[in-house]
Amino acid sequence: MQASSVATPTVEHCGTVFVAIELSQKSWLVTLHSPGRDRISRHKLDGGDHAGLLALIDRERDRASRTAGGVPAVASCYEAGYDGFWLHRLLLAAGITNYVFDPSSIAVDQRARRVKTDRIDGERMLRTLMAYLRGEPRVVRIVRVPAAEQEDARRASRARGRLIKEQTAHTNRIKALLRLLGMAVGNPRRRDWLSWLAAQRDWQGQGVPPGMLSEIRHQHARLILVREQLDALAQTSAEADPAPAAVQMTERSELLLRLKCLGPAFATTLTSEVFYKDFRNRREVASYFGLTPSPWQSGGTDRDQGISKAGNPRARCAAIELSWLWLRHQPESALTRWFRSRTHNNASKRNKRIAIVALARKLMVALWRYLTTGLVPEGALLKAVKA
Repeated sequence: MQASSVATPTVEHCGTVFVAIELSQKSWLVTLHSPGRDRISRHKLDGGDHAGLLALIDRERDRASRTAGGVPAVASCYEAGYDGFWLHRLLLAAGITNYVFDPSSIAVDQRARRVKTDRIDGERMLRTLMAYLRGEPRVVRIVRVPAAEQEDARRASRARGRLIKEQTAHTNRIKALLRLLGMAVGNPRRRDWLSWLAAQRDWQGQGVPPGMLSEIRHQHARLILVREQLDALAQTSAEADPAPAAVQMTERSELLLRLKCLGPAFATTLTSEVFYKDFRNRREVASYFGLTPSPWQSGGTDRDQGISKAGNPRARCAAIELSWLWLRHQPESALTRWFRSRTHNNASKRNKRIAIVALARKLMVALWRYLTTGLVPEGALLKAVKA
């Protein structure tokens, strides 16, 4: 997810009701601090009871307005996670300023046995919210919530990724079963593959045993179903009319498709997961992919822990795969030459894997610049325009 440490205008605390919401599937714990009170109040609601939450906030705001002589502002927060962003949009529609926190950016106790309860977490979120609105730098990272149309537009790309994993799993299972008999596998993704399998024999001249054949048929049926869903998904995506908020994603995807090496799958994944966002600089781009280094420095200790692996894992996986393809299809580009120069004298597999991560970081920054400024990566080839 996209995280930001952008400074927020300072809010006068004496006129603000602060709300921290600890979410879970069964219950919500709401921690409140309002003007005129020197203590924190806690209220437990049923999970998903948004009407009760709004009613609670309204009661607290009315009480604070009678005490302070004016209607106070309301600032709320919760951690990004299972519930997504629907609550954020609900609170904004109710006139409440809400922030979605990146959970990994909130400071916690570093003891070996840290005490953790919803009560403690709620208080910690509340203090963090108050510190953030005071203007303290980097006290927490705020998630940039996408528009509902943008969030829905990336469903097709994510669904395709899950279906491909299922397709690979079913195929590998069929191959593993036949490997136990030493039999040929063929192409299990063909619809008539079971007819072909019926004619196959093992080293004893026997066919597939009944029990194993039943399992293979079940796996093959699920495999064919997954392939049908992949075809239907591709057809639906091609025919769908993008929503107004997703038009920019479509335009940027078409720009990426002009570069040799990028196909529809990579272009759609990168735009729907990353490049629909507005980044301020290259550091934010690399951080969102989780490709930035993680140094460990303390006194005389100075070592590198590798990349952070924060941010979007789907985008990071696509970036690494695309980097290997970039070397093959863009051999004369400046990025490819940079990679070759780093691995020419020391071409071990480990060093190549390290270098490809660095190449992925540079490539993603170059693609971001290409989409925002029109600057084509140095030496990169564009696809021929069809007449």
